[in-house]
Formats: sequence, structure tokens, C-alpha cells
Amino acid sequence: MQVGWVGLRRTEGGCAAARLTLSDGASTAEYNVYLLNDIRLIFQSADRSRVERAAGLLRRVGVDAEVKKMGWVWYVQAYTDILATGREELKKAVADIVREAAARGWVDGRRAERWLKKLERGSAVRRGWPKYLVRVMRSGALEIRFASTNPGNIEREAQRLKAMGLEEGRHFTVKRPEEGRDGYVRILRGGLSHAAWLSARGRDERQRRLAAELVEYILQRAEGIDAVYRKVRGVVEEGRARGSLTLSGFEGMAEVGSRVHVVRVVDWSAGLEEGQGGRKLLKIEITAEVDGVRCRLAVAFGRYGRKNETAGYARARAGAPGGREADAERLSALVKALTGVEPRVYRRKNSIIIVCSRVHLEGFRRFAELAEAVERWLGGR
Repeated sequence: MQVGWVGLRRTEGGCAAARLTLSDGASTAEYNVYLLNDIRLIFQSADRSRVERAAGLLRRVGVDAEVKKMGWVWYVQAYTDILATGREELKKAVADIVREAAARGWVDGRRAERWLKKLERGSAVRRGWPKYLVRVMRSGALEIRFASTNPGNIEREAQRLKAMGLEEGRHFTVKRPEEGRDGYVRILRGGLSHAAWLSARGRDERQRRLAAELVEYILQRAEGIDAVYRKVRGVVEEGRARGSLTLSGFEGMAEVGSRVHVVRVVDWSAGLEEGQGGRKLLKIEITAEVDGVRCRLAVAFGRYGRKNETAGYARARAGAPGGREADAERLSALVKALTGVEPRVYRRKNSIIIVCSRVHLEGFRRFAELAEAVERWLGGR
């Protein structure tokens, strides 16, 4: 393979550009390289066969390139992360374009330095893995998505996720591509959390290894943007913590109502049951001694409202030592000691309701004795 470049110039929009050539002796393709917010290499034509040949040459130099279509134009493109996975001769040619543009003052020096470092050390896009988009959307939701026009690539990723123990529809979603349009594999937040759990507690070494590779890769893809990395790291740590604690022998303390309460768990149970209207409920029952007084938390989690929000409800007992108020405080201390978060308490004329949220459910999920039931309920099974 021969790699070269010529024609450094500035476009009408002011960005630096050059022409990069790849040739294997039998076939030659000339690509445009643009230095914008990212390095962008592109080849486009109305003739699909020409674009397929250009994509083939890119793959020969280590770049995972796919042919796509927009309108009547076929094209193949690659950005900095993908170019950084290529062979040394390609990366050297692209780096030379960047250096020359920076020397002429056509590219910001810091940006050029960042690109050059990435080209030198390689990319967070690993060989054997496609480029997943990892970002935090405006809504605050985490998006992890791989897009491709190639049905085989989409199916390959779906099978990879299934092999590590993730379930389609529950942990990830798939949209098969149509002609010239992207399909995608989207890993859900719960899917990343479950992969982190599998990496530590999968059924066998192969499953643990596959899950650990995915988690490490997504963490690498999130590096460089603090808000994204923090979000991903939080989901991963949440998953790794699941089932890491035990209720057996649990003793702790929690401050509720300006007092520090001592909590010791005595007994527990967790299971699924059917509530009113056929609603599937998760019932968690925990018996504990709080300040030496025995109490029983019976909280039923369900999904409520138009957004299917998770909420769990428990009642303080009027016949408990000290009455409802004292029982509510003990139950709140028990929930806080186990989950780290104090629940809300609603007082009505003849009842006191303890209200737990998804945060509390995730706290209960850390305990090995409760994790399986929580997982089954979240999976809707």
C-alpha cells in the first residue's frame, strides 16, 4: 500500500483541507481530509462501486470503514478515533497534514496537539470493537449506541451482547438497517449496569471476560468529557456493587429524627406477587431490631403513573411499641441504614406511609439475598 497526500488548502468556510491518496497498485482512491472540530476523511460518489473500492482500501490500512448513502450520493468516511486505529503509514500521512496546517496557523495549536497525541498512541476504539457513541443527552440520560448500515455488523454486536448475558429488549435494543440507512444497537443504562455486575459475578470465566471487556471499553470511550465519564462510572459502580453485601449479620447505624439509631437485621424475604389490576409487585420484607426494639418492614414496589416510575410503599403499625410515630422512625432508620438514603414519610389521619423510590430499590439491590428478586422484577418476568 502506498499512502501520500498533496494540496493543503483552505476551504471557503476557512477550514484546512488536503487530498490523501491510497493505492495498492491495482486500485487507487483519493480522499478529502478536512480539519474541523475533528479530523474528517471522506470519499463520495454517485457510483457505489467506486465508494466500495475506496472503503476496501481503507480497510487495507486498518480503518473500519462502511459505505453509506445520503440522497443519491454514496460515501465512506472516518473521523479521528477511527483513523487512530489505522496502520502507521496512514497515521503518519494524516499527522503530517495536521502539522503543516498548524504551522501555517490554519488549525488551533492545542487542537492539533490533541489530534497528534491521539494518532500517536492509538484510539479508545479497540480492534475487534466498533465505535460506540457514548454521550449524555440534554435530558440527562446516558446514550450508548453503535450505528451501521451493514446488517451483519449490527447482528454481530447483538450476538456479542447476548453472549455475555445481556438480553435484547431488556438490556439493549436493536434496529435493523434499511437500504443506505443506519441501524443501531443501543445499550440501555440497565444493560451497562448489568454488564458491570456480570463482569464480577457472571456464571463462568468467558462471560465475565466478555462483560469486563465491554465495561472497560465503554469507560474508555467516555474519557475526555468529565460529565460523560462521571455518568458512566456511576452506572458501572452501581452494577459492580449489586449483590456485593449480605443481610446476614448486617449491623449498622442511621441518623433519623435527630437521633442515631442502631440497626441489626434479623430476617428477610423477597419475591414477586400480583397486586390490584394485575400490577406486578416486588415485595421485600425485612425484620430487624432498631435500638433493641423489633420492627418489620414490608415494602411493596410497583410502577406507577404515565412514566411508570418506581415506588415502594410500607405502613407504620399502630400496635408497635410507641405507636405509629415511633414505628415510622424505626422503619426509616432501617431503610436508611440499608440503602444510605432516608425515605419520605407521609402522615395521614389514620396512617403513616413510608415511601421508597428507585434509589432505595438500587440500595436493596446491593444485597445478595435481595438482588435476584429485584432483577427479576425489573426484567418484568
